Amino acid sequence: MEYQWKGNFEPDTRKVQHIANVLNVSDKIAALLVQRGIESYDEAEAFFVPNVSNLHNPFLMKGMQKAVERTDSAIKNKEKILIYGDYDVDGTTSVATVYSFLKNIADIEYLDYYIPDRYKEGYGVSKIGIDWAKENQFSLIIALDCGTRSVELIQYAKDNGIDFIVCDHHLPGETLPNAVAILNPKQSDCPYPYKELSGCGIGFKFNQALAEHFNLDPKRPFKNIDLVAVSIASDIVDMMGENRILMQLGLRKLNEDPCVGLQALMQSYTLKENYDVSDIVFGLGPRINASGRISDAKDSVKLLIETNFHEAIKFAKLLNEHNSERKDKDSEITNEALLMLENDTSFVQRKATVIFGKNWHKGVIGIVASRLIETHYKPTIVFTEIDGMLTGSARSVKDFDIHDAIGACSEFVVQYGGHKYAAGLSVRATDYENFAAKFEKVVQHTLPAHAIKPQINYDLEIALPEINEKFLRILDRFKPYGPGNMTPIFRANNLRDSGFSKILKEKHLRVSALQNGVKFDGIGFGMANLFDVVKNKNFDTCFSLEWNEFNGYKNIQLKIRDIKACN
Repeated sequence: MEYQWKGNFEPDTRKVQHIANVLNVSDKIAALLVQRGIESYDEAEAFFVPNVSNLHNPFLMKGMQKAVERTDSAIKNKEKILIYGDYDVDGTTSVATVYSFLKNIADIEYLDYYIPDRYKEGYGVSKIGIDWAKENQFSLIIALDCGTRSVELIQYAKDNGIDFIVCDHHLPGETLPNAVAILNPKQSDCPYPYKELSGCGIGFKFNQALAEHFNLDPKRPFKNIDLVAVSIASDIVDMMGENRILMQLGLRKLNEDPCVGLQALMQSYTLKENYDVSDIVFGLGPRINASGRISDAKDSVKLLIETNFHEAIKFAKLLNEHNSERKDKDSEITNEALLMLENDTSFVQRKATVIFGKNWHKGVIGIVASRLIETHYKPTIVFTEIDGMLTGSARSVKDFDIHDAIGACSEFVVQYGGHKYAAGLSVRATDYENFAAKFEKVVQHTLPAHAIKPQINYDLEIALPEINEKFLRILDRFKPYGPGNMTPIFRANNLRDSGFSKILKEKHLRVSALQNGVKFDGIGFGMANLFDVVKNKNFDTCFSLEWNEFNGYKNIQLKIRDIKACN
């Protein structure tokens, strides 16, 4: 796939020089900090040394006092409380975090949790779930990672004698539900200073407020801070501000004293000396997610609230089995879809990918849509059939709002929801061809020209002699990486192959780059096709930096993102 290279904004040189002076760092490090909005010593200290004292008071969140008082009343009056959450990682970690906290201050017989069935109920609050709560005499539902837009369903619950507390981080609609309290910093009139918490992060703030209300040890809510870290990494939310503090604390706990469920899952995943964000995103998160995709997401909650290690190992084994099945289905459907596109002679002319498989598994079509974009960089919708209705998962490319594009085809859409880069929808089978044609037309007219090719956004241009161990050690302190603080990517121009570049395992590219007498090795995974651009030639490259450890030796390695011949 051919990439466009685009440099991030050039920071103000005066601000860069100021940060370089007050921190005694290089201009390159200072520029990276200014790009991230860090322009003073105090801001740099807060960035490099996240401190629990910088977490905001939970009672600043609109509705928190009402939420705590209603929960207190339910506990004292022995009302039944249902902890309700979505079936993805953020939802299941949220449920586990709040349930584990409340079971220590409420009678366990009056407390339970509920995860909706992905196929029977769909995302978020469901009528089936409310009816189940009514049948089982629950009078308070605490909804996590969902509920902000469930206006009609929460009113239905109210009419049936069930109160709702909503703990959510999704954008509110024009009308808010009739809940006892809505804990969501994204409400326009919510004074809470930080707006980008995960759903589990909202649950954590709720626990903090409850701990203060009940005069509990303020450290109590941090018992499950590792689950909050898992939610932040998996839900791809902002990694600055309060989330950065929670992530740092959560990673520390994950490595030093993980909850029993995560400990069991880590042991069944891979044993490492130090787990980081990538281990969550590519290891723990998909395993927790797999239950909701393949079977029942309650399996994930059971693991995350378990306190007996031997029982947790059984649940971890089950999640691994679900994940293996998910990977098999994902791979099988992706290959089938790619073959269908390859055999479609008109596909090359289209700006969008819309594809349908009657028996494709609903739980993985979103992953398949992402996989297709890796090969064919186009806004993509993958459909399957469920009970006579076509259900689709949509994924977008950078700078294209796929949610709006689906909305522009509303005459053929029964239902849809989501956000700019990912959405879900359903259409009648008889409307599929009309929808696909209309969606293609919308994309043809609205897809920005620059969005036809994927982009690599690099932070700075750098020369190889500017890279050394001190530079990378300081970069390591920029972690954890994520939205708002992405892994720094550099561009280096006019490098020369030292003569030792080669292809590894027929797929990967080992680059040996030389510039002004300084040589670094680099690895380009899946980039063997670029060998001829490098071998005995001058070239430009975009890369990040990492440590390479082998046989007891540790050295700096370029992690190649792309390579182009010099102009």
